[in-house]
Amino acid sequence: MDEEGEDKVVLKRKITLFGGVALIVGTIIGSGIFVSPTGVFLEVKSVGLSLVIWAVSGLFSTIGALCFAELGTCITRSGGDYAYILEAFGDLPAFLRLWVALLIIRPTTQAIVALTFGQYAAKPFYPDCDPPAAAVSLLAASSLCLLTAINCLSVQWAMAVQNLFTSAKLLALVSIVGAGLVHMGSGHKQYLSTPWKGGDYNMVSISMALFSGLFAFGGWNYLNFVTEELQDPYRNLPRAIWIAMPIVTLIYVMANLAYFTVLTPQEIMQSPAVAVTFGDRMFGKLSWTVPVFVALSTFGGVNGILFTSGRLILIGSQVGHLPKVFSLISVQRFTPIPALVFTGFVSVIMVCWSDVYVLINYYSQVLWFSIGACIAALLYLRWTKPDMPRPIKVHLSLPITFLLCCLFLVITPTIQNPINTVVAVCITLSGIPVYYLCVRSERKSKTVTNIMNKLTIWIQKLCIVIPQEIEETCK
Repeated sequence: MDEEGEDKVVLKRKITLFGGVALIVGTIIGSGIFVSPTGVFLEVKSVGLSLVIWAVSGLFSTIGALCFAELGTCITRSGGDYAYILEAFGDLPAFLRLWVALLIIRPTTQAIVALTFGQYAAKPFYPDCDPPAAAVSLLAASSLCLLTAINCLSVQWAMAVQNLFTSAKLLALVSIVGAGLVHMGSGHKQYLSTPWKGGDYNMVSISMALFSGLFAFGGWNYLNFVTEELQDPYRNLPRAIWIAMPIVTLIYVMANLAYFTVLTPQEIMQSPAVAVTFGDRMFGKLSWTVPVFVALSTFGGVNGILFTSGRLILIGSQVGHLPKVFSLISVQRFTPIPALVFTGFVSVIMVCWSDVYVLINYYSQVLWFSIGACIAALLYLRWTKPDMPRPIKVHLSLPITFLLCCLFLVITPTIQNPINTVVAVCITLSGIPVYYLCVRSERKSKTVTNIMNKLTIWIQKLCIVIPQEIEETCK
């Protein structure tokens, strides 16, 4: 029996407003702000323009989050991008979104953030050299296993981890900002005296700088993947966005201002992790705390991605696009254990695969194309279903502007590197035969069906899980 006296085995609404804010902030602030400033500055070569890029990236992400708030309150099921494309455009486009998410976006993101955690967690023990690759991989795999276990055991535990590590990463960034402001207040402003000098103002450089900035803001739409577990989503989803996005944007801009106050442009361009270089300069004997805080930051980021990935797989299974075993919910803990174990296992495999970084070349275009498809879904539903309940309705100019920007982010890399675009398109379209053979085909092998049925029953007994009772969502 749940708190309301109901005995339904469904995902429970245990994510509070604070938990929602922590999920957004904790997922966005991973390793990006500690590393990406170098990428932005390398492209535009101007202090002033770099700060503008960071502010624009925050504004752009906020507009996208507000558009997703409309989608998330009129299509209240979990699943985020996948659920919205399914509602607007049907089975095949939604399956292709799920296909690239399972094949590229989710496992590689989780693996990269986990490897970053391993790198920085091991760094204090190897101050004068790079940590061994085996140690980094082992720490990354261990973090994925630990966080998968926590997410399987309890939503409340997962949210407690998210809240704790979000607080830790905010403390680290506030320390960096504070140190920078003190340094600036003592008269060290020489690197800010000519903020616009030497800048590269062509559109290709600006667009590539935006990619680095937007990468650091990645995760602004992740709360939409768990709307079924958010308390009072009609009120708390937009509130969480309005609270979280300005906080992240302000901290990011101020952190970059601190970097530019302390470090020379050459140091920023040459630093693989600008926050560590900043810590070595400003914190003296306490400089070892910076890689520790970066490790804590990435640990919280992995937790947020794992939490939402499990819900994406769960919804895909409920719709029939994935095996039924992934739609099972723990009777006692109300968590999607099979889905979480699967996404954790695939991520561990990615961690052990040395060429995982190659897939990141195709990540951005696929991601922004799918986000653009969601905004197109918003506009399409406005046209085809004008009477659809919309507790939140953004001004039409916002989704149109955001969609045009998404097209810009997809098309620009095609001009720069068409091969990556071709590979990304091929990976996406490779899901079409899988869809027709494994999802739509009525002539499925009896042997395979029997094996899957036996496997499902065995997992039900092992994990004490049953199918979730599906509630109707607004149409």
